[in-house]
Amino acid sequence: MKSTVETTEVPEQRTGPATAQHRSAPRRGRGHGAGLRGLGHVPESPLYEGRFGRMFRRLPPLALGEDEITALAERMVERSPGDPGLDNPRIPSGYTFLGQFIDHDITHDPTPLQVGRRDPDALTNFRSPFFDLDSVYGRGPADQPYLYDDEKPGHFLVPERDGQYDLQRNAQGSAIIPDPRNDENLFVTHLQLTLQLFHNEVLDALPELPESARLGEEDDFAAAQGIVRRHYQWVVIHDFLRRIVGEETFRDVLRSAQPTARGRGVERPDLRYYRWRNNPFMPVEFSVAAYRFGHSLIRARYKLNTSVPQLPIFTADPVSESDPLSHLGGFRALPEGWQIEWRRFFPLGADGGGPESARAIDPFLAPPLMELPEEAAEGVASLARRNLTRGVSLGLPSGQSVACAMGVEPLADADLGLPRPGPAPLWYYILREAEVVAEGRHLGPVGGRIVAEVFLGLLAADPASYLSRDPGWKPTLESAEDGDFTMSDLIRFTGFGLGEV
Repeated sequence: MKSTVETTEVPEQRTGPATAQHRSAPRRGRGHGAGLRGLGHVPESPLYEGRFGRMFRRLPPLALGEDEITALAERMVERSPGDPGLDNPRIPSGYTFLGQFIDHDITHDPTPLQVGRRDPDALTNFRSPFFDLDSVYGRGPADQPYLYDDEKPGHFLVPERDGQYDLQRNAQGSAIIPDPRNDENLFVTHLQLTLQLFHNEVLDALPELPESARLGEEDDFAAAQGIVRRHYQWVVIHDFLRRIVGEETFRDVLRSAQPTARGRGVERPDLRYYRWRNNPFMPVEFSVAAYRFGHSLIRARYKLNTSVPQLPIFTADPVSESDPLSHLGGFRALPEGWQIEWRRFFPLGADGGGPESARAIDPFLAPPLMELPEEAAEGVASLARRNLTRGVSLGLPSGQSVACAMGVEPLADADLGLPRPGPAPLWYYILREAEVVAEGRHLGPVGGRIVAEVFLGLLAADPASYLSRDPGWKPTLESAEDGDFTMSDLIRFTGFGLGEV
């Protein structure tokens, strides 16, 4: 799931403490300028740079003109944003933003939006393409000490103001974090905070954990980081991915061998379409099409906690002119009384009912996404039009041709709902497939397979992941169900965002 806001120009790269030295205005494409990050305890090598590439190299690109793109984008506006019949009870709304946070962890393409054809092999992914939380840890305490607490070695510095937590910020209100995109709305801001607090709690709990939980690390920071990364990876695969792609696709791509008398059961991914020769790449079929399914999950408005009224993530007004209390956008200090109540977004089993659902996965986007602020989407305010344009500029094949390449029966013209019969853009096709095949509850066979293979392929390619080092590993931290670990378990472990505000 790509970020709600996307850059329109290549920003200045920043490293070290200067990452936080953003100007307060103008905020053009703000939050997406980030230089190459360190890999922490993952062995550094140019082979892990992570360029973009293709899964289906032999398929011809789908050519669409500006008029065709505009006509299709105009049909993708959600007409009844308040209709509960269009909700997705399978996916609580918090997973919408967890998907955005995960995206920031593995990929960043800051190249300009344009219709002209570009070669994805020439693009560079400005993230390590692994689930290693480099967007949280940065280069670690030695290289980026300003992220960490001098008085509590190895702990993230998490300021508390007016009785609530917020990210570190400079005088202009910019967050001092490795990836500024993790402050672009208040939900990813709170996810960044939650992961920082999770690390701190794990570090504090090390003396009570069994020696085996340290994964052989003698240094306390490295031991806590390893535990955090493995449990985060488990959440990404077994909680988030399973919900998104559906149980059938999940079990088809991740094969689990049963334990035997001579050994533990292990997990092995079955990759049919996502393959590489020397080092993993970021497929444009994933980053520009399949993973952008998350835009359809976004609701028009959210209620952050008991006290704050229901608000949109952002408004179409320029940031400099908008009322900071009228939206849930980021890049500013957290207003007083705006701490999140996670029970509204994840299934925490708290009193007051379950979390609010995300919207169905379908080809319709909430109205605010069609009116992005000018400084975030210069020249093209419609997110649907931007996504379609990017797909054409990178020469993505049609959804029908990808389905045929996978041996999947393509959707009929009557099911696609296009302005006129014919080939469908891959992003649009994947959204429609989810609606037609899975009633919008999860991705269909084409979209689900692409997302599952890329997630599991990247995890398998990471030499430090649990799937590479110990494919029979199971979570060791306290959870609601033994041998499992969900985002709700992670939140409970931190104790953050559980109370009423």
